[in-house]
Amino acid sequence: MVNEKMHPEIENIITNMEKVMIGKRNVVELSLVALLTGGHVLLEDVPGVGKTMMVKSLAKSVNANFRRIQFTPDLLPSDVTGVSIYNPKEMEFQFHPGPLMGNIILADEINRTSPKTQSALLEGLEEASITIDGITYELPKPFFVMATQNPIEYEGTYPLPEAQLDRFLLKITMGYPTIDEELEILNRYQNIPPIDQLKPVIDIDDLLSLQREMKNVFIDESIKHYIVSIVNSTRQDGNVYLGASPRGSLALMKAGQAYAFMYGRDYVLPDDIQYLAPFVLSHRIILNSESKFEGITAERIIKNIVKNISVPVQRKVKL
Repeated sequence: MVNEKMHPEIENIITNMEKVMIGKRNVVELSLVALLTGGHVLLEDVPGVGKTMMVKSLAKSVNANFRRIQFTPDLLPSDVTGVSIYNPKEMEFQFHPGPLMGNIILADEINRTSPKTQSALLEGLEEASITIDGITYELPKPFFVMATQNPIEYEGTYPLPEAQLDRFLLKITMGYPTIDEELEILNRYQNIPPIDQLKPVIDIDDLLSLQREMKNVFIDESIKHYIVSIVNSTRQDGNVYLGASPRGSLALMKAGQAYAFMYGRDYVLPDDIQYLAPFVLSHRIILNSESKFEGITAERIIKNIVKNISVPVQRKVKL
C-alpha cells in the first residue's frame, strides 16, 4: 500500500525491528497483522535465515515477556505447559508454569517433536488457556506464538497435524536475503549484534490498546461475501482434497481488519483480502494426490481462486 500512511505506532515498531531484520519488511508486517488480531504465525524456512531474531526483535520492540521453547524429539507435553508438583511442606500440589506462560513465545523447530507434544500447544493457541490436572490456567495477555518449522523433506521432522495448522492465522516464509542484504547483515553484526541494543518503542498496555482499536475497523457486507466466496471456492476446487474451514473465513476477515488498521484505514478493501489470502489459507487446504504429483502448490491454487472471483465494487453513498 504505497500511497497510504501507516499507523504511527505500527511504523515505529517496524522501523525498530528493521534495525535487526534486513530486507524483511513484508514478513515483519505480516507478523504484526497476526499480533494485532491475537492470532499466531507459522514461519517455515531453512535454518539460519533469521527466524529466531525475528521473534526476539518483536518481543523487545513491544516490551513483552519472551519465552523460547526448543522442540526436540524427547520433549514432553508437560515441558511445554507446566506441571503440578507435590509440596510436602504445604501438603498440596503446586503448579509450576512451563515456558508457554509468556507474552511472545518462540516455538522453535516445532516439527522436530512428536505429535503428542505438538498437540500440547492446541488449547493454548485456540483458547489462550491451558488445563493441567483438571485446572484451567489463563495465559497472559497478549499471548502470541510464532512457531518455526523446517521444511518437511528434511530428516528428523514430523508433519504438523491439520488441526494444528488450522490454528495458525498465517503461514509465511522468509527466504534468503539478496547479496546486498547479506552484506549489510555482515556489516551490522560485525561488532555488537543489533538485537542486544534494541529498545522498546511501546509497552504492553499500548499493544493491548492497539488490539482493541483494530476490532473497530469496518468491514462491509460485500467484503464479507467476498471472503466467504474465496473460502468456499477452496472446497469446490478440483485440485483440493479438503478445503478451508469456517475458521479460515474468520481468520481472513480479522487479518483484513488488522492490515487496514496498520495502514491507517478504518475500513477493509478488497486489495487487503487479495494480498492476505495466500498467507491465511494456503496451509488450511489439503491437495489431492494428483496435484501434489504435478507439483501444484497450495499458494498457486489460492492465487488462482482469488483471480477468478469477482471483486466487490465500492458502493457510492448518496448525500
